[in-house]
Amino acid sequence: MGTLANESFSIELQQLDAATDTARNQRTQWLLASPNPPNFFHQLINSVKKNVDRTTKRSTNGVFFSFLKGLFPILSWGRNYKCTMFKHDIMAGLTLASLCIPQSIGYANLAKLDPQYGLYASVVPPLIYAVMGSSREIAIGPVAVVSLLISALISKIIDPAVDPIAYRNLVFTATFFTGAFQAVFGLFRLGFLVDFLSHPAIVGFMGGAAIVIGLQQLKGLLGINHFTTKTDVVSVLEAVYKSLHNEPGKRNKKLFWLPAMAPLLSVVLSTLIVYLTKADQHGVNIVKHFKGGVNPSSVHQLQFNSPHIGEIAKIGLTCAIVALTEAIAVGRSFASIRGYHLDGNKEMVAIGCMNLVGSLTSCYTATGSFSRTAVNYSAGCETVVSNIVMAITVLISLELLTKLLYYTPLAILASIIISALPGLIDITEAFHIWKVDKTDFIICIAAFLGVLFGSVEIGLIIAVGISFGKIILGTIRPSVELQGRLPGTDTFCDITQFPVATETQGVLVIRVNNASLCFANANFIRGRILSIVTNRSEEQSKGKLRILVLDMSSVMSIDTSGIVALEELNRELVSQGIQLAIANPRWEVMNKLKVAKFVDELGNRWIFLSVGDAVDACLNAKMGDLSTINC
Repeated sequence: MGTLANESFSIELQQLDAATDTARNQRTQWLLASPNPPNFFHQLINSVKKNVDRTTKRSTNGVFFSFLKGLFPILSWGRNYKCTMFKHDIMAGLTLASLCIPQSIGYANLAKLDPQYGLYASVVPPLIYAVMGSSREIAIGPVAVVSLLISALISKIIDPAVDPIAYRNLVFTATFFTGAFQAVFGLFRLGFLVDFLSHPAIVGFMGGAAIVIGLQQLKGLLGINHFTTKTDVVSVLEAVYKSLHNEPGKRNKKLFWLPAMAPLLSVVLSTLIVYLTKADQHGVNIVKHFKGGVNPSSVHQLQFNSPHIGEIAKIGLTCAIVALTEAIAVGRSFASIRGYHLDGNKEMVAIGCMNLVGSLTSCYTATGSFSRTAVNYSAGCETVVSNIVMAITVLISLELLTKLLYYTPLAILASIIISALPGLIDITEAFHIWKVDKTDFIICIAAFLGVLFGSVEIGLIIAVGISFGKIILGTIRPSVELQGRLPGTDTFCDITQFPVATETQGVLVIRVNNASLCFANANFIRGRILSIVTNRSEEQSKGKLRILVLDMSSVMSIDTSGIVALEELNRELVSQGIQLAIANPRWEVMNKLKVAKFVDELGNRWIFLSVGDAVDACLNAKMGDLSTINC
């Protein structure tokens, strides 16, 4: 009876193994018989057909109105706007204006423009954004970093002290290019270009720019008449040192650390004190020239025939990327707090259009401000109507109050700019970057030091260059990990990360951790795999290494160089008596391997749907005779 029971059990076990083999072979056939993936042209044609079908299903009026709602979001949310919301928006807008007016004057001074141009940039761009933008909290206007960029880059072409009119015209032209680039980025969905300025690069760049901006304000704070046009810290401190030995500087204390109303109160009080004491006759520098009224047209001031048009276009591109990075970052931050999604491409179109229109109405580049957006949010804004209220308030100030600002001391404007800078220096975030990723911290510090000791453009080039370098390095030198099976499961994972994972005797499982196996990394990956195989073959004491399972689940694409590398790897392994098996190749990869005849060269039986299938097939086979694996 015992013998019969054993024979019966053995037969059942064989039947179970046969069923398991059949199921595994069927999964492999599914993989091999998968249809060819659509090529680029098919994808493009299908995308166009879907859009055409979607359009034809709607009436002409429906399509037109849908287009208008997409271009002007105010048509969507405006229908549900209520008086209770306006009460919050008008308070937020007035609070915003009290901060915006002195800051805009100060930022115009930083950009080496007359003060009214800062206020102009706080009128037209916010109104355009209000009808085209989708962020509810963002506050539009001139910002410190872009103002510094403009003054640092355009001053190298024309000195504003020598020819202020030509300088101003180039600023408007650069703003036109900035808006054009931003709108094109949005229309053609090129938002990924902005992402090349990575988060660590932004943190470092903003911190360095904040210090440079603060140092630039020493001219106004100390009453220095002759100051360097360079932005690096060494040149600025050298100019300050020489000026203090040659000029009787007068230092103003910071009189404000209060919330949003403090800057405006500081301007009013300081202007009143200068007027009453006639301090301008005793060495205190004041604004003096301040033209009021509605934004004049600047269409005829755009210099498209300038011999410097190429340089101006490059400056426009730089400002476009920096301005978009700041605006989208602050917009998404507050959108996540409020629980709604912000479409980056639509934001680019809105910001681009507002700068295009702004360049035609005497405005220089405007974008979303971190500090003013925080004030707008804290003041309880409900919608972008707060920007409209702010713009109207600034416009009224331009009409009625400009003569009162004649005696505003430059020192108080410099103090207002400095008071806004601490928010740009994020030490906590820099420390967090250090803890999370040391490479990102190097990018952050490199951008910071590049701006501080070089220039704004050098800081940007370093930041983007190192970010690109990180991407390229990760592509050409991807990691290759050795995998083992977690006990009691069919899961295979990195044996370094999970020491409890066990390797299978005679079988080596390796995974390529990169989305692409291409010309840039194929030889490196092949070399790394062969190195691991050599080391493992020398370490094997209980049995010879017979099979290498290559897990390609992470590889989304492969080119001809990658296929050639696999063919060379296979030949190297065969010469060592080792069989190559491919596990979990993705759709595009599988198709190219079949087209290149690599599947025929390797053999259908060595292609598996999963690592588990591959290892189980090897275990069920007689290790002395690999031909027992059938598909």
